[in-house]
Amino acid sequence: MLARLIETYKVSLLVGTPTFLNGIVRVAEQGQLDSLRLAVTGAEKCPQAVYEALKQRCPQLVVLEGYGITECSPIVSANTAEAPVPYSVGKLLPNVEGAIVELETEGRVPPGQTGMLLVRGPSIFPGYLNYDGPSPFVTFEGKVWYRTGDLVSQTADGVLFFRGRLKRFVKIGGEMVSLPAIEAALWPHFPTGDDQGPPIAVEALGDPDSPDVVLFTTSDTDRAKVNGLLRAAGLSPLYNVRQVVRVESIPVLGTGKTDYRALKERYGSAADRSLPL
Repeated sequence: MLARLIETYKVSLLVGTPTFLNGIVRVAEQGQLDSLRLAVTGAEKCPQAVYEALKQRCPQLVVLEGYGITECSPIVSANTAEAPVPYSVGKLLPNVEGAIVELETEGRVPPGQTGMLLVRGPSIFPGYLNYDGPSPFVTFEGKVWYRTGDLVSQTADGVLFFRGRLKRFVKIGGEMVSLPAIEAALWPHFPTGDDQGPPIAVEALGDPDSPDVVLFTTSDTDRAKVNGLLRAAGLSPLYNVRQVVRVESIPVLGTGKTDYRALKERYGSAADRSLPL
């Protein structure tokens, strides 16, 4: 329906999450999206496969990926149509000041390295109403900053690359393992189903001190094949999947993003190997 509406009304600007953009591009017929010129996307990292699908179907389309947080009104950074950088989330907005700090030492990381993003400025909220939990703010270099909980890297000229939420990292063998990195490596090998939902999701289950990395998928596959794909992508054995769980569908939020909380609640017993593979 959306593809037909784009064709009928000659829509030039499309706004949506990468999951929704992928669904539209996947089902659109040849020529239906020819009027599109800009696609603004965010709320989740846009996978390489989606960039490639958009480029193949809509070579005239410019993708503007951005990054935001509800507590930050809600945009933190964005690409511009004048100078987009593919696979990045652009530069911080002019009114937002940022610092990227190392998790252990809490000192600034050099350009190109990954660290925790701290932000401050007039668009950042001052705190939660009627909240008595841990403060979301930290003091750094004599200033008060909002701790985003997100890991990013930044080029010398200020372009940000989103690396994932800290809670989507797990410590295995003393190293921080990125669950989104596993998903990114596997995504191109698992086609989206007819329901347009995500074909895979990776979660860490079991003992928090020694978690199992579990791949949930709507496709038939096995652990040896999956880990072979991860090795081919250049990931170390620390990223190996311990289990593959076949599911009918991956739960999603209203935005189209994977609902990892629901996934854990529904399949949390996967760590004891009681679920069918």
